[in-house]
Amino acid sequence: MALACGIVGLPNVGKSTLFNAITGSSVAALNYPFSTIDPNVGVVPVPDPRLDVLSTIFESKQIVPATTTFVDIAGLVRGASKGEGLGNAFLSHIREVDAVVMVVRCFEDSNVIHVEGTPDPLRDIDILTTELALADLATVERRLDKSQARAKAEPKLASEVKALENLFSGLDEGRPARVFPAGSLELSLSKELSLLSAKPLLYVANVDEALTAQTSARVTAVRERANAENAEVVELCAKLEAEISALQPEDADVFSQELGLSGRGLDRLILAGYRLLRLTTFLTAGEKETRAWTITQGTKAPEAAGKIHSDIERGFIRAEIASYDDLARLRSLTAVRDAGLLRSEGREYVMQEGDVVNFRFNV
Repeated sequence: MALACGIVGLPNVGKSTLFNAITGSSVAALNYPFSTIDPNVGVVPVPDPRLDVLSTIFESKQIVPATTTFVDIAGLVRGASKGEGLGNAFLSHIREVDAVVMVVRCFEDSNVIHVEGTPDPLRDIDILTTELALADLATVERRLDKSQARAKAEPKLASEVKALENLFSGLDEGRPARVFPAGSLELSLSKELSLLSAKPLLYVANVDEALTAQTSARVTAVRERANAENAEVVELCAKLEAEISALQPEDADVFSQELGLSGRGLDRLILAGYRLLRLTTFLTAGEKETRAWTITQGTKAPEAAGKIHSDIERGFIRAEIASYDDLARLRSLTAVRDAGLLRSEGREYVMQEGDVVNFRFNV
């Protein structure tokens, strides 16, 4: 699987600037609402320095990193669900993403208009949360109508009808579907229906380069909101990240060091998405290629093998596993084996972050 994130936000909060930084592409980032009409899709590598190390050890011909897909859509405004601005029809473009990245403007800039007058991250979050919830109403209503009709002949559907009614009532009041407790039928149905307001949420607090006291206070408010919702939050300056992305890699590193940046905000954004969705990475390495594979935490060895090819899962015999740390330290698979650190794991083995694996199979 590849992590897919849909980027949402009010107009002029830095969504398209962030997308430019993420992908290195030249999406319009103009100073007026609705400059982004069609969805923009970018696929970017997940930062993983382990791949270079393994590629050197195994003398691989190529490196294939895991990837993250970002989908940037037009800015939402208050009343989008009722047709204001461009309406919410374009939200269908992010129905299938794994997580929603909500860009919130925390910077002050008199040259960049704000559709609500002045930056207020909590007000903006409330607007976006309400619009996403209301956009889900039509989806739930269609399913509710069908379930109510079927329930007349199938009484066992009564619990589903009740859960859909609860979902509808909450969404109609602007409450996101994710507020329903884990394990509830309401949450299960909301995921089945790909409701936007049920998806895990990652806030991006877009700040200015100066990071004023006012900006810091706004970021703190976003962090408090995220903590209360069990969401992730990443603070970054999209404008600065876009400038860095436009440079050659070596120049970008020098520029980042001069600015005192400990790491790219974009890398932190991708890794926060991995934490939010409980994703982990296993690695394969050989002369042909060194590759990173993304799986959910708790995945067992045969299912992980299936990420490579269904035949490997079907004919799974065992997984030969070395930890990345052991390989990086001993510098060869032979040395790892001689040290007694190469493990043979069976069907019930739960894959761990950084496992370097060779699947044995027979079909």
